[in-house]
Amino acid sequence: MGVSPLLWLAVLGLIVGMLAVDLFAHRRAHVIGVREAATWSALWVAIGVAFGAWVWWAYGADSGQQYFAGYLIEKSLAVDNVFVWAILFTYFAVPREYQHRVLFLGVLGALVLRGVFIAGGSVLIASFDWVLYLFAAFLLWTGYRMIRPRDEHLDPERSRALRLFRRWVPMTDAYHGQRFLVRRDGVLLATPLLAVLVLVELTDVVFAVDSIPAIFAVTDEPFLVFTANAFALLGLRAMYFLLADLVHRFVYLKVGLALVLVWVGVKMVLKVDLLYVPTPVSLAVIATVIGVSVAASLRVTRGQGRRAVAAPAAPPFRTATPEELAAVEPLWRRRTPAGEQEAPSAGRQP
Repeated sequence: MGVSPLLWLAVLGLIVGMLAVDLFAHRRAHVIGVREAATWSALWVAIGVAFGAWVWWAYGADSGQQYFAGYLIEKSLAVDNVFVWAILFTYFAVPREYQHRVLFLGVLGALVLRGVFIAGGSVLIASFDWVLYLFAAFLLWTGYRMIRPRDEHLDPERSRALRLFRRWVPMTDAYHGQRFLVRRDGVLLATPLLAVLVLVELTDVVFAVDSIPAIFAVTDEPFLVFTANAFALLGLRAMYFLLADLVHRFVYLKVGLALVLVWVGVKMVLKVDLLYVPTPVSLAVIATVIGVSVAASLRVTRGQGRRAVAAPAAPPFRTATPEELAAVEPLWRRRTPAGEQEAPSAGRQP
């Protein structure tokens, strides 16, 4: 599959353009409802599917099937990411109208980070065939850990990253609108929104460690790996607002994701040993496993409505009062202290 630099630039331009459209559409902070989230989710999925159809038409059925297999893997694993975000936003009491800003920057960072991971993975696979065995072993181990019954849950309060952030970065304990940084009494402070953004980025690093090796099991073409990742990630924000209150209903999804990781790990081992599994077979297995796990989850939890994740009794952060917001100083220019006159600028009479 020969991909010209011009095509790479065109795809990157398309992604930047779609990010700009999304940012413009959500330039004002507001609570994103289910209908709006469903509309945006449908739009992003349609764009991702349309791009896959173009790949199928331009480069043949095998490339198209590889793209869709990778897209389905990334989209499925992204649902687990959504559940983690729901826990983080609820625990830290992030106002719903500010969550899109965090997710937008989080997804932007994820695109850059995964681009680096994909480039590094492609170089390793091209240089050392045995790396595929390491990827396969990691996927099999990850799948086993996901499917094994454990009494574990995400506890943001015990986050080592948050403790380190609060130790080394001066910060306030109150949200100041959508600001990530504020200046108070001449001191530059991070807001809790920046701390949450850091945690969102770190969670994507953890999920990328699973998803990048998984997609290399269905295609080793960097263009397909990157575009499948990118178009799956672009719809992640809308998916969050659509599914965040339905976390409790996807009870079997983690089992389905575990089986998918085990399957792609086995497929990767077979690929190294020259026992090639056709892409249509791999795509059918992934779609069937995910479809059955989702359908079984919705069936066993039928009758349950939307329900937000349980919030802690005493969230660690709060919303700034009007007096605190009024006391915020200009971010990049210190406010002149009371009783002092601002020095005249050059060329201006005092």
